[in-house]
Amino acid sequence: IAKFVLLILLLFSIASWAIIFTKERATKLAQQKSAQFLQLFDQATRWAELHTGSVNFKDSPLVAIFQAANDEMQKQRQLNLDAVQRVMQSVAIRETTKLEQSLGWLASTASAAPFIGLFGTVVGIIIAFQGLSQASTASIQAVAPGIAEALIATAAGIAAAVPAVLAYNHYLNRIKLLAAEMDSFTLRLLNFIERESGQ
Repeated sequence: IAKFVLLILLLFSIASWAIIFTKERATKLAQQKSAQFLQLFDQATRWAELHTGSVNFKDSPLVAIFQAANDEMQKQRQLNLDAVQRVMQSVAIRETTKLEQSLGWLASTASAAPFIGLFGTVVGIIIAFQGLSQASTASIQAVAPGIAEALIATAAGIAAAVPAVLAYNHYLNRIKLLAAEMDSFTLRLLNFIERESGQ
């Protein structure tokens, strides 16, 4: 049972580290490309400049919002800023959801791994004491190896949970910043469209 518990914790840990590395790359790239696109946005005076420059920053969620606004404006016969805003908000929600994917697994690992480890420890201690009750001589030497082995499960559970909870909080904060940046960019882009259209 102890080995089975350790195997489960190992699988939790491997999956968590895979998500951590994937999220690090995805969120860092999104931040970098968004910062670069915002520089272009601040310098641009015409919509065409933004449209041409946005091709270089496709990993930015801001570019996805810009492209959605551009597509909506192409479909309209007469400019409707409310419709453009709704489309941009919809894309911002989609991009935020995409960034938050797999964070639930980190949260589950953070909360469940210590309990799985504790379960392995409790079962190991029960087995150790059962062995002690059947032994002819009761001594600490008879029970100590079993208890020590059982406690490894708790240590493994904590080792799996700590990186998961730290990573979860780190990426959640990073995604919150990106989401706030998307909201701010949506408003700034609406102002840009309004100036460009002369409304």
